Amino acid sequence: MSDAYQVVRDFEAELCEYTGAPYVVTTNSCTMALFLACERHQVERVEIPRHTYVSVPMSIIHAGGSVAFRDEDWRGVYQLKPYPIWDAARRFTSGMYTGGMMCVSFHAAKILGIEQGGAILHDDPYADVWLRRARFDGRTEAVHPADDTFDMMGWHCYMSPSVAAQGLLKLYSLPAHNADLPKDDYPDLSQAPAFR
Repeated sequence: MSDAYQVVRDFEAELCEYTGAPYVVTTNSCTMALFLACERHQVERVEIPRHTYVSVPMSIIHAGGSVAFRDEDWRGVYQLKPYPIWDAARRFTSGMYTGGMMCVSFHAAKILGIEQGGAILHDDPYADVWLRRARFDGRTEAVHPADDTFDMMGWHCYMSPSVAAQGLLKLYSLPAHNADLPKDDYPDLSQAPAFR
């Protein structure tokens, strides 16, 4: 990526510092963060709570998996069982990273609240290389297209520099600790025709 994307790398570094995650890969949404995490783990059958956001089961299905719904009274974060993937769209606080791939949201209605965006907090250096290329059309960061190998498929879901700059500004003034957002507005997706 060009120097214009240095602000994205700066934002990712600050997110590592704030959350305690060894690595952070930003995306254009939490939905795409979940999708990439599911792709990386080559998910098959995935269990999620009945009450969650509609793009979660869609991300699983688009990644080639199937969805099973479970009863769970969760708050802030839950696991996409049995995989080490967590939907943490309703949580964003200092020191929150606990392992695996935690997918966070920066949607305007969320805790950090910028216009859009998401991230995968994780601890795997090999996954980090894959995730960075996967979010950038399969391209290698900092390599000119004429010099790239184009040896993997990817998706166009990287975070733009202007969004990362907004994130940096908001992150500097964010409190150290934030309460989880409520999940009361999520419908029972196990009854939705799209997921039966």
